[in-house]
Amino acid sequence: FVWRDHPEGRWLGVHLLNECGTAVSNLYNQGLANFFADDLFAWDALVLIPSPAVQQRLAEHLKGEAPLRFHQPKYNMVAYPYSSQYQNSNQWVLEVLAEALAGQDFASREEAQRGLKEAGYHPTTLQIPMFTRLGGRMFKANVAFDDHPTDRRMAGQIDTVTVDSIADFLTRRDTATRRQVIRF
Repeated sequence: FVWRDHPEGRWLGVHLLNECGTAVSNLYNQGLANFFADDLFAWDALVLIPSPAVQQRLAEHLKGEAPLRFHQPKYNMVAYPYSSQYQNSNQWVLEVLAEALAGQDFASREEAQRGLKEAGYHPTTLQIPMFTRLGGRMFKANVAFDDHPTDRRMAGQIDTVTVDSIADFLTRRDTATRRQVIRF
């Protein structure tokens, strides 16, 4: 999330990052220069600007305890969206966003995930064959599949939270959301 903690404040980027090479994540609240100074894959950004009402609720949640309440430090790049065992960076964003969109406080990640199901959130399904899954789990600390339903996992269907699934959900739930791609 990019936001200001008060109208004249500086712009901050609040996000969850995986500690490289580990299965651990932390939350970071930093200026935009630091946010974009990371080793980026591509120098472009998808900016989703929700309606003013959703922006206001997000700001209230970001000032409060929501960022920490929804953080699971056990990081999994392909975490299952309806499990609280692990979390990926996009899943943290989605769970905080779900609370703001619902206009109510969720007591837990599980409650946010139930709210997402009820609101019609659809994760992205990745087709990942068995040997690729096995290799990922064996050689990467931040990849696990044991939180996924067995039948889908065995079929190579891995459901996870992606930027695309968040953008789709937000624009369906808050139709006033504006979408802008910025290429640096």
